[in-house]
Amino acid sequence: MLVIGLISGTSVDGIDAALVDISGTDSDIKVEFLAGETYPYPTKLRQQILAVCAGEALSMAQLAELDDAIAQTFAQAAQHLQINHSSVELIGSHGQTVYHRPPQRRSEGHEGQGSALPALKGFPDILGYSLQLGRGAVIAELTQIPTVSNFRTGDIAAKGHGAPLVPRVDAYLLSHPHESRCVQNIGGIANVAYLPPRSHPDWLEKVRGWDTGPGNSLLDLAVQHFTNGSRTYDANGEWASSGSPCHTLVEKWLSQDYFQLPPPKSTGRELFGWDYLQACLADTTALNLSAADTLATLTELTAASIVHSYQTFLPQQSDRVLLCGGGSRNFYLKRRLQELLAPLPVQTTDEIGLSANFKEAIAFAVLAYWRMLNLPGNLPQATGATQPVLLGEMHLPI
Repeated sequence: MLVIGLISGTSVDGIDAALVDISGTDSDIKVEFLAGETYPYPTKLRQQILAVCAGEALSMAQLAELDDAIAQTFAQAAQHLQINHSSVELIGSHGQTVYHRPPQRRSEGHEGQGSALPALKGFPDILGYSLQLGRGAVIAELTQIPTVSNFRTGDIAAKGHGAPLVPRVDAYLLSHPHESRCVQNIGGIANVAYLPPRSHPDWLEKVRGWDTGPGNSLLDLAVQHFTNGSRTYDANGEWASSGSPCHTLVEKWLSQDYFQLPPPKSTGRELFGWDYLQACLADTTALNLSAADTLATLTELTAASIVHSYQTFLPQQSDRVLLCGGGSRNFYLKRRLQELLAPLPVQTTDEIGLSANFKEAIAFAVLAYWRMLNLPGNLPQATGATQPVLLGEMHLPI
């Protein structure tokens, strides 16, 4: 079956679209990557999305307009990708995350504060919530292709975080018979999937996954800050590589509560966004760090937080690390990870046959395919859900 996967991550760089040919079920799944493109958002739309992610208030009418505009842009990306493939049968669209709130427990002595709603029996005191814009029904109608969207809500209803959702896909596509692996995605937020060898008994139950912390989010925001918006990212990490990281600040930043929180856990721009960057910039300004040194220090935070997460939370050290996502193209960040994790091999998923640039889009194509087959897509030990559940809502064209 030909399936298109669509996603725009927390970096809001644009829409990654992947066309894949999928066969099998889950344990015997086969995926052939046929084509992939990244379609940039129109400048005004990207600015609107980033403003909303930063907490800008919207009226319901404005939210509806933004939702429709994102859906139309996603549909156009799918239409462009399928021009030479009229037999596409399914679309899996993650949409654009604009808000993510992990489930939480209130501190003792604070019951009833911070919410007008009573706690629900058996649920976290503060329920998880995750909002992805880009309505699947609109995409299905514009493309005339059945579309699966809203992947996170099913896991959240099962008391999970709704993230990360990719570890189950990683387990079936990237695990090895005798080698344990960490698949490290570095988008705006970074997340890891730990894959034990398939030869282990009950290997799937031993897969783990969580958000390790910031990926490119703080770096991109800092570049925009230092260039007054004329640049949106540090290509290949060249600017950061010209500076020197301040390790004292990295150690200070790593004391942040999120890094000490045990998995399952998830995060987003709500934590590692503009306000967090302002606190970091106050620290770097106090030490008179240059822009290059600041970027080097923020890059070091991403690398060090990944390494800290491995050392603190992995069931055991892996045999290999496989990078994917936009951060895998940041040569300076990749080099720092290689140095910090040595002698552990650090490669990209390209090197074992799965596109590093489009792996997340491929994953949501697979999740849509599993939804069509009524197969669960989440991994409870990664998301915190009480059980495996079907992910996504199916929308059929009229």
